[in-house]
Amino acid sequence: MKSVVKLAIAGVMSAGIACPSFAAPLNTMNEVRAAIKACWTPPAGAGNASVTLSFSFKRDGTLIGPPRPTAIKVDGDAKAKKSFVDAATTALQNCLPLTFSPTLAQGMAGNVFTLQFASPKK
Repeated sequence: MKSVVKLAIAGVMSAGIACPSFAAPLNTMNEVRAAIKACWTPPAGAGNASVTLSFSFKRDGTLIGPPRPTAIKVDGDAKAKKSFVDAATTALQNCLPLTFSPTLAQGMAGNVFTLQFASPKK
């Protein structure tokens, strides 16, 4: 039993090490996009769905206010749509804070950034 607990703790610790907030500073917006996408796991059974979130960063890699959904394409009822939007918002927030290079931080603070979160194509 103790080895199972140790293995679980090691898995959690290794997952934390892989988190973008512990990685080298991000230098480009493509790197920012890839870091956020690495945190994204669509909800089970989402089908062919997507949501685009709009948000702004502070220089320290945190958000200025909550992200806003700007386009939602989810089949199903309001509960299914809310579940997908919540999953995307949670993925974004779980990735933060990101670490920006000084040059990137200076140029991006306050600018609106949009990112689409989609279920995998079948």
